[in-house]
Amino acid sequence: MSDEPRKKRLPLRWLSLAEIVGVVAVVVAVLGYWDSHRERTQESREKALAARERQVEARANALKQSFLMTGTLEGSGDRIRLASQRPEQVIQTQTIWFPRAIRATRVETTGNPRLEVGWVEDGLRKAKIESGRVPVGVLTVFIEDGLTKTDRAVYQVGYSLHGRTLRKAEVDLDGLSLARRGVTGDLQAAADNLWAAR
Repeated sequence: MSDEPRKKRLPLRWLSLAEIVGVVAVVVAVLGYWDSHRERTQESREKALAARERQVEARANALKQSFLMTGTLEGSGDRIRLASQRPEQVIQTQTIWFPRAIRATRVETTGNPRLEVGWVEDGLRKAKIESGRVPVGVLTVFIEDGLTKTDRAVYQVGYSLHGRTLRKAEVDLDGLSLARRGVTGDLQAAADNLWAAR
């Protein structure tokens, strides 16, 4: 007789109906969890996309409601032609305030928006600063979509002085840039404060 141990074989048995139902239930539960997870992630993506679309639309509306002027030099630097950046905004009138040290009175334009060197050249010669920027308070009345609107802003007007022999220095305007938008209160005071702070 041999003392060799016999290899034990595991008994092979069939799954009972209850066990099969249990496995199927686990598979169904996993598939249900996966489906709901996928649905939640898709909903969160859709919500994020909708939020981005709302932000883009809000920016577009804000841009539509904003007003920004651009300036184009005319002549030999003696005039800057002002225009809205957006062609659907038509400038009607403007009231322009320079710092009191440069010009004591305001300038009003109607239908011909511009800045002229003659308005500020004496004050800039007295200031004796060869080049720089002059703050200008501008109240603009414009029409957009059939509605009359106003904009209150402070712009910087670039200038330069060129000395001439036996004559007054020549003043040239160089350009225009936005300093502050949506200014509340007195535009004259805003221009004076920026001029004093330079």
